[in-house]
Amino acid sequence: MTGTAGSGPAVPVGPGPTTGYAGRAMFPSEPRDRGSERQNWVERRREKIRAEIERNRRGEYTVPTWVLALALALIVGAWAALIILA
Repeated sequence: MTGTAGSGPAVPVGPGPTTGYAGRAMFPSEPRDRGSERQNWVERRREKIRAEIERNRRGEYTVPTWVLALALALIVGAWAALIILA
């Protein structure tokens, strides 16, 4: 069984004797180089930041949901306090 259409490259789904997520070996024969793993993480992080900056420059900026929820809670709380304390 593979991933759904349009979800990117086909990734095997289900348990396998020697493979884990995305077909990588669960028990590699040689230890991984932590330096290159950290560098890959840093590169992915930089790419995400670049993509976000490009989206914002195109006007695709959105306010995070938690900020909107906090603003709504403050407005409702201030309104309720005004009614109760008046």
